[in-house]
Amino acid sequence: MGNGSRVQAAMRALETSLLDGTFAAGARLPAERALAERYGVSRNTIREAIQRLAARSLVHSRPGAGVYVTDRLRTGVASPWGELVADHPALRDDILEFRRVLEGATAYFAAMRASKDEIKTIESLMRTLEKARRDDDKAGEAQADAKLHEAIAKASHNAMFLHLHAGVLSVLREHIAINGTGLREQGEDASALLLLQHRTLCDAICSRRPEEARTAMQTHIDFVRRQVNEGGRLS
Repeated sequence: MGNGSRVQAAMRALETSLLDGTFAAGARLPAERALAERYGVSRNTIREAIQRLAARSLVHSRPGAGVYVTDRLRTGVASPWGELVADHPALRDDILEFRRVLEGATAYFAAMRASKDEIKTIESLMRTLEKARRDDDKAGEAQADAKLHEAIAKASHNAMFLHLHAGVLSVLREHIAINGTGLREQGEDASALLLLQHRTLCDAICSRRPEEARTAMQTHIDFVRRQVNEGGRLS
């Protein structure tokens, strides 16, 4: 294999790691030596592959700090959607219908494919969500909620689910939820139901029950959809 082919192969391997969330937006790439060992190529090959990725704005170098993943993969699809949602509130029902299908599938596959470490992450985020609820920290609760949904998407081990979730849905949440709190400001009953829905969802995923996980996620989205139609807010 010539040097050009080796560089191309290393670049494709790095791209796959960016797409599947192994190296998430904002993450620092491992050192060149570690990447060279991981992919079985020379450090010069890794260096050239990184330079090509940098030319496409997928990574960028911080002098003295290393090479970091940009958020380009997570924002390319999202921006037009964000603008449409902001300008056309009538799209919200379509968005929630889309979320029902997409996130139902991510929950299903997460229950099938999540690694032990990913299960631990999901359980940890659920505990964080519960603590924020006990502390009446609505902003913290909303943040933990968003991280939990992203962790489930990553655990699905489907690069497209992760990309659509991190790109499109994060922007949709930002434009529709107000101050990151959304439904939780509607009252204790709504907040308590949201917490119960997330606990049911996480239990199904962590117990590896795919159909129950999908049903739990769709039940959650259906609840959000009803609340949005009644009160015009989303979480």
